[in-house]
Amino acid sequence: MSIETALRPEHNRTIDPITLTVLWKNLISIAEEMGTALRRTAFSEAVREGDDFSAAVFDRFGRMIAQGNFTPGHLGSMPFAVQNMLAYIPAVQLQPGDTLVTNDAALGAGHFPDFFFMQPVFDDAKELIGYVVNTAHHIDVGGVVPGSQGVQGTKDAFAEGIRILPVKLIRKGAFDEDMLRIIMGNVRLPEKLRGDLRAQANANNVGVTRLRALFAQYGREAMDDVMNAILDHSEARARELLRRIPNGTYSFDDKFDDYGPGTEPIHVCVDMTFEDGKLTVDYSRSSDQVPAGLNCYLNYSRAYALFGMRIFAGIDVPQNSGVMRAIEVKARPGSFFNAQYPAAGGGRAGCQVRIFDTINGAMSKVLPGRAMGAFSHWSNPNFGGVHPETGKRWIMYDLIIGGYGGRVDTDGPEAFCPVFNCANIPVEVHETINPTRIHRLELITDSGGPGQFRGGCGMRKDIEVLLDDTTLTLLSDRHKNAPYGLFGGKEGALGQTLLIRDGKAIELGSKEVCTLRRGDVLSFRLAGAGGYGDPSERDPDRVREDVRQGYVSAAAAAATYGVRVT
Repeated sequence: MSIETALRPEHNRTIDPITLTVLWKNLISIAEEMGTALRRTAFSEAVREGDDFSAAVFDRFGRMIAQGNFTPGHLGSMPFAVQNMLAYIPAVQLQPGDTLVTNDAALGAGHFPDFFFMQPVFDDAKELIGYVVNTAHHIDVGGVVPGSQGVQGTKDAFAEGIRILPVKLIRKGAFDEDMLRIIMGNVRLPEKLRGDLRAQANANNVGVTRLRALFAQYGREAMDDVMNAILDHSEARARELLRRIPNGTYSFDDKFDDYGPGTEPIHVCVDMTFEDGKLTVDYSRSSDQVPAGLNCYLNYSRAYALFGMRIFAGIDVPQNSGVMRAIEVKARPGSFFNAQYPAAGGGRAGCQVRIFDTINGAMSKVLPGRAMGAFSHWSNPNFGGVHPETGKRWIMYDLIIGGYGGRVDTDGPEAFCPVFNCANIPVEVHETINPTRIHRLELITDSGGPGQFRGGCGMRKDIEVLLDDTTLTLLSDRHKNAPYGLFGGKEGALGQTLLIRDGKAIELGSKEVCTLRRGDVLSFRLAGAGGYGDPSERDPDRVREDVRQGYVSAAAAAATYGVRVT
């Protein structure tokens, strides 16, 4: 029996639809307000500009009731992280103002940079009424490379930074300074980390205040009934929508380029079985876990599989533990998508697009109208070193985002975040706080996969390094295996990462680690997204507009679409 099943309270009464809607929206707004507080008080560009964080509200039984509109990798992992933290430190050991914290890869979201903050909420009678939880990605948590996300050469988790099993980092509203000092002593940018940790505490304090006020207004019994109704309604609606998909098993295979220069591809294989409102997503046929920092722990694999199926089933209720009751995600222990500790997983962020792409491929066989060409793969490079004039360490965490695949009735948009709901970090921010100069940020002509509806173009970003002895860790893909097209649509163009040194271009692997010197330029060229439908059926006026906008060259318009543009 699961923790949720064992603790699940019974309904006391039926909730009318208006009350249910009003209070449900209130709970969602609490999570949104928590996220706003976190973003506005954060120190790092990863949180402040990149939106790499999430927040949610849980009931006193550890069930996720409401989440903000943030990143699915955090939110999908959060219910299981909460259960894991409570298994270490039960609710009876918690007091007002306490906060449990963990960044463990297996217990949380799959890699050490993600810190979960869970704070219990008590009413005036000191009775537990719920939990508020947030997660944020921290730019560095130690380990062998700046940014703590190296793939090549990172053979196990012990090389990836500080690991924190669930602890009370905050007691009665105050940080445990001894514990904080241990954490700060193991990271490269302690003041930036300290600032983001305090921002996470701020966010939870906002959530505590708002949730206590809601319970005070409506009462504990009514709120319990509402939370039960939210979960039951969500489960029923999810099962209703899953039943609309014909029973059967639908499969798809794809692969990552490799897990570092000179290594084999990683096979990504999914089998999706629908049976009377229940879905099982199984990644067991995929490759074994690898000796590099790219593995997925099950919580992370589960998070993006859950998100993918929200899209394809058209689940139109907000995500919570009720929706999750209808979908099981699994993979054999020791496989790439159910890695076992101490497997390295610092770069696991590079996997979420591929999880969605395989689900998309499988669902295209039964729901072609909802599928799309494969995404342009994104890039998440980290630069770091020591400034010779100040002796201070610096780290540049970047997000470079490409395009969507073509769909049944529209082209794929460009520079629009796929799946994980973050954002391109502005050039001005990077150049202000890092010893780098951005020479170019533009779309790549002719990179989108041709089709009746064209795939989105890849993005090019050229970054010059202004200091010697800079370490670069690359996290990308689709340099060897292009994003697929669907129903006659063509593949997108392959991606490239080029090191331009002394006027010569050197091609780098998609997950390489290397040392740069002053004046080196890194040219990141993302793959284009896949097309949808036969290119011969594309509207000639769309082709002419593509040429006018620079998405397609005149030569490609003639060769691919048979449209002459002068």
